[in-house]
Amino acid sequence: MNILEDLRARGLVNQVTDEEGLEKHLSEGRVSLYCGFDPTGDSLHIGHLLPIIILKRFQEAGHQPIALVGGGTGMIGDPSGRNEERQLNEESVVEHYSNRIKSQLAKLLDFNDEKKGAVAVNNLDWLKEMSVIELLRDVGKHFSVNYMLAKDSVESRIENGISFTEFSYMLLQSLDFQKLNQEQNCTLQIGGSDQWGNITAGLELIRRTSEEGEEAKAFGLTFPLITKADGTKFGKTAGGAVWLDPEKTTPYEFYQFWLNVDDRDVIKFIKYFTFLSLDEVEELEKEVQERPEQRAAQRRLAEEMTKLVHSEEALEQAIRISNALFKGDIKALNKEEIEAGFKDVPSHTLEENEKGLVDLLVEAGISSSKRQAREDIKNGAIYINGEREQDMQYVIDQKDKLDDAFTVIRRGKKKYFLIRH
Repeated sequence: MNILEDLRARGLVNQVTDEEGLEKHLSEGRVSLYCGFDPTGDSLHIGHLLPIIILKRFQEAGHQPIALVGGGTGMIGDPSGRNEERQLNEESVVEHYSNRIKSQLAKLLDFNDEKKGAVAVNNLDWLKEMSVIELLRDVGKHFSVNYMLAKDSVESRIENGISFTEFSYMLLQSLDFQKLNQEQNCTLQIGGSDQWGNITAGLELIRRTSEEGEEAKAFGLTFPLITKADGTKFGKTAGGAVWLDPEKTTPYEFYQFWLNVDDRDVIKFIKYFTFLSLDEVEELEKEVQERPEQRAAQRRLAEEMTKLVHSEEALEQAIRISNALFKGDIKALNKEEIEAGFKDVPSHTLEENEKGLVDLLVEAGISSSKRQAREDIKNGAIYINGEREQDMQYVIDQKDKLDDAFTVIRRGKKKYFLIRH
């Protein structure tokens, strides 16, 4: 099965400019392809994962991926898929974001392979050297306003208004493709389906400026935008976006996101995001249909993604935290794992060396009053480090510190509180 057949089987081909031509082109030898990532924040999130993984699939099939960080276009803002203007960032901020994104891409793509090693480029390198006159003469003259207005990314914004800044974004992305085509023999651009207009505009610029004219060899491929069965946005949780940076989204949280994927989405996501064979995916699909309560597909998805984005060690830690919380074996966790597992639960700092349990429950906001605290203890609703405590006179002290740093209190089945010492 060639790379295009594999992508089709996984549901990852939305549109191709010339499917037959691209298939022939890919069969003739190593192809250089690119995808752009505009630095709109200091970390990529899982919404960026699919294009990275598709670049990685091409790389494993023997082709060379080019990861373009939009240090220049990131200061303009892509209107695609948006209803309003993006906030413009200062050049120093965009530069910082660009460097962070480059380092994240380096963890996911192989930049060291001699034959098919990935290449990282920043379009600021050529855009900053270009004058307005050059842009208008060398790029702008090849596009009619009517042509640009017909693109979905622009047409959808006309009614509410679009600035000339964002209107010009298509020209800059077209120039990126032309530059990479001329200087690095890049013949394929990939992107989400909302990028179709920008991609085809780049192909038009290559065709119009190439000595080969109509025969210029370049292609575009888009993949579907990710949708969830319940209608909510992919990559969003109650706590916000799911980031690739472990400081913003811990490996445990990352693992939990995938573990909690809906049964209706899990097989699609395994096809999209993992490198499991289609035979393995078929077996997991049977598991979902026959034994959905075991969530075997979700566990495999969570394992594969955490290992890919973080590491085998991070995956083992995430599983250890999950198992400890599921079994109530809080004492099995170290300080780092407790911080990761209870990152978003309410916390309270205990200044004294010891504190009566009743007073602590009220002080930390775990129980609403001393009367309620006594009832909670009496009814067996209070757990200290995973163990039920029903002694009204119990005192929290040195013996309750986990790793000399925390005490974990649980009220009822799911309400956790972190006491910092």
